[in-house]
Amino acid sequence: MAQPQTASQMIDIADLPVEDAVARVINHAVNLQASDLFILANEDFYAVSVRHLGLIRPVSIVGKEQGKQFTQHIKAHAGMDVAEHRHPADGRWIYERAATDESESEDEVGEDAAVVDLRLSTIPTLHGEDMVVRLLSRDFGLYAMDELGFADDELASVQTMLDSPGGLILCCGPTGSGKTATLYAALRHLHDGTRKINTIEDPIEFAIEGFRQSQTNSLTGLTFSDLLKGVLRQSPDIIMIGEIRDKETATTAVRAANSGHLVLSTIHAPVAAAAIESMRSLGVNNHFLATALRGVISQRLVRTLDPERRVEYDISHAPEIFEPIKPLLKGDEGKTFYAPGASEGHSGYDGRTGVYEVMAMTSKLRDLVAKGADTHAIRDQALADGMRDFKSNALLKVARGVTAIEEVFRVIPAEYLDE
Repeated sequence: MAQPQTASQMIDIADLPVEDAVARVINHAVNLQASDLFILANEDFYAVSVRHLGLIRPVSIVGKEQGKQFTQHIKAHAGMDVAEHRHPADGRWIYERAATDESESEDEVGEDAAVVDLRLSTIPTLHGEDMVVRLLSRDFGLYAMDELGFADDELASVQTMLDSPGGLILCCGPTGSGKTATLYAALRHLHDGTRKINTIEDPIEFAIEGFRQSQTNSLTGLTFSDLLKGVLRQSPDIIMIGEIRDKETATTAVRAANSGHLVLSTIHAPVAAAAIESMRSLGVNNHFLATALRGVISQRLVRTLDPERRVEYDISHAPEIFEPIKPLLKGDEGKTFYAPGASEGHSGYDGRTGVYEVMAMTSKLRDLVAKGADTHAIRDQALADGMRDFKSNALLKVARGVTAIEEVFRVIPAEYLDE
């Protein structure tokens, strides 16, 4: 998941006309491949920032009046009600980014024009209206399965799940952990022209030729479960559900998986084994879940070290650090420790990659799920069956110089690293 190597920097937009200032900020965020742009009201000013490689980075500070003009300008382009400030609102702006912009430096301007899908959300706060802009560029964000960060054996396991003629595959993790990217990569892997693929999303993040994509609509009451019922009448082979969040969607997804459809979805759960309990909490029958489930992928995103800037430390005197993964190490792996080589204007990181738990279903796991076993028993059996936990996979990426140990502790809860 490569990203640009330039870290976010403050930019001066105070003296620009509002249209030029907005374009400058959006282009800056797109060039960074930021996932979100924030325009947040404070008592005397508006703070403009981006989420870059998972962290919030400041971009600019503008006056109260200019901040209001910012939000008004963006809302107008998104077709939103510019007079409405008292209620949360959502909108969309298909932004055509110019190939050149006099207000930007040459380093910030891309070689090609780009179309960016901006998903807007506003909410009233104590000091004014906050706006968050989700940036979905058509030039990046879609990955192949082998670009997500899976180890070779885990990738083979996931591909075996995807090759199943039917069943349920769940992807879990917190918001912002890359679940949607994993689902899109899986669908692209499956898209060979011989099977009909339907997706149910909120929102549709990337329009992909050949997929039949549908979007929920809270204003009209069109829910995931409503769309899923309709999709099942459309003779699909593969169904992707953006998120399982209610009993009806969960039970219908399991029923569809047991009737021969391959169903991919996300659910909130901290580790792979906990996805079972999350499905049970939505009223899914243990026996039906055991027969439907093909596997669970749990994931987190960690920043990757810039290979040109990382700092190397010899830890051959402390081999116990990598003792838990010693059989997985090759050559000199595990004898060297790497840290980010940060400098002014650069964090020392240049992208993000996934750290995973891949729990492929086995006969023993199915028996435990069918009998209602708890998360600990399911997790213990999955580990006995060969699943690597977050700790092992995170240490493996540290040993190979992909990321730093402090980044692992920042992203993955300590309870999963102390096991």
